Amino acid sequence: MKIKFLGHAAFLIEAGSGVKIITDPYKPGCFDGGIKYRPITEEADIVTISHEHDDHNCTDIQGEPVFVRGAVKKNVKGIEITGMDVFHDESGGSERGTNTIFKMTIDGMIIVHLGDLGHPLSDKDAKQIGTVDILFVPVGGYFTIDAKVAEDTVSKLNPRVVIPMHFKTEKCGFPIAAVDDYVKDKDTKKFESQVEIKKEDLPDKMKIYLLTPIK
Repeated sequence: MKIKFLGHAAFLIEAGSGVKIITDPYKPGCFDGGIKYRPITEEADIVTISHEHDDHNCTDIQGEPVFVRGAVKKNVKGIEITGMDVFHDESGGSERGTNTIFKMTIDGMIIVHLGDLGHPLSDKDAKQIGTVDILFVPVGGYFTIDAKVAEDTVSKLNPRVVIPMHFKTEKCGFPIAAVDDYVKDKDTKKFESQVEIKKEDLPDKMKIYLLTPIK
């Protein structure tokens, strides 16, 4: 499986079968230019959308993708996908609405994308998610959980690999924190925009894979 960081919470995940999934694609220039990442030109077979904010719900995606939203359970082109609704804030959704966590089985690995999770996961939430091999977790705070809550969330889910997302970069004008607060003093392996992960190569002990968004 190959994972490419497109920017913000958007990743291109390519299964060994060739099926391509894009998570939470952003609309370039949205929020008065707050999102400055380049237009997404990669093709996709599947697009997951955690919630209907413009930095996560672009539908102008190349190919003929199946768009997956909400608390669903389905098999799309051989990829098992389960959606679980949580909230985008700590007020039961009254501030920013709901957010869907997506769990996918790809190449024998369990992938979980937390979207714009805005509150600590309850024990019930964690139990419902279950086993996780690779976890995409927001760490920037303000609109999502921050570094401290992200750390607690990772402890509850106990994934093999953690991939931080939704953090401040030169191409994100949002008032959120950089990734430094989260990765400080943690076992972190840095990559350029892409990493290839095989089930047999998953680390025995949890490790952070820090990807740089593509230029």
